[in-house]
Amino acid sequence: METPAVIRPKMPSTMSLRAIWLHLRVPFSFFLMPVFWFALSQSPHPDQARTWVVFAIIHLLLYPASHAYNSYYDKDEESIGLLASPPPVDRTLWGVAWGLDVLALLLGAWVGWPFVAYLLVYGLLSKAYSYDGIRLKKYPVLSWLIVGTCQGALTYLATYQAINQVAVTTLVQSDLWLAAGLCTLNILAIYPITQVYQHAEDGRRGDLTMSRWLGVRGTFWCTGVIFMLATAGFYFFFRGQTPFYCLQLCLFPATLFFVIWYSRVYRKPHLANYQSAMRMTLLAGVGLNLFFIVYWLVAEKGI
Repeated sequence: METPAVIRPKMPSTMSLRAIWLHLRVPFSFFLMPVFWFALSQSPHPDQARTWVVFAIIHLLLYPASHAYNSYYDKDEESIGLLASPPPVDRTLWGVAWGLDVLALLLGAWVGWPFVAYLLVYGLLSKAYSYDGIRLKKYPVLSWLIVGTCQGALTYLATYQAINQVAVTTLVQSDLWLAAGLCTLNILAIYPITQVYQHAEDGRRGDLTMSRWLGVRGTFWCTGVIFMLATAGFYFFFRGQTPFYCLQLCLFPATLFFVIWYSRVYRKPHLANYQSAMRMTLLAGVGLNLFFIVYWLVAEKGI
């Protein structure tokens, strides 16, 4: 008689380093970077070492940790930001997300305790956004406002405080709050567009995102209205002077693409797809980064 084969339990799979890297979506941090450059451009006496440590913690640890945690709970099978074909995820990604958060907190302690508090608040809210037991992503307006505030105003004020090492009480200045509010408006404008092609998958998970709640055409209207409010705010912030018009010039390709894209989507809603959304996000990201980097160099370095 043949000896029966021994059936061994199947070991859980472990994600490859490449799959983990893809889900961190580090390049996506580029689109959130204008908030940092804006804060730096308004900084009177930034500490050079702290400036670049803060930059690295936010864009290479905090944001990727949030992306990884979100990917673990979403388990996307269709396209997500800068990831056309997301690889399968397992518990490894969950551990990586927490590991990056812990590393961010340890490095943040060197920057200062107010910055650590920011990292904690941002990290916990980003997890509440994704975690099944809370899942803020199910609540369209609330999640939209939280994302806009955390990635916009909160990050701006935390960056300004950390790189200038000023007392938290100094953040009550009206110019800082106006700049922080403008950062939030920019995020509120672009965020629904990054969800506009995910309605079917969000629906299968039971997530009522802002874009799904508004519908395809409503998403474009929301983005357009918020963008116009941000434009008016920047006119007031720059007092109608040259920097305002330079900002509009940098954003012109994104604005033109948005108008043309919407004219097509209005007739054919299926054109609100991943490829177009990423092009829109890329154009806006390049325009804002270019403007604020040049503005910082001109204002602070005298170039």
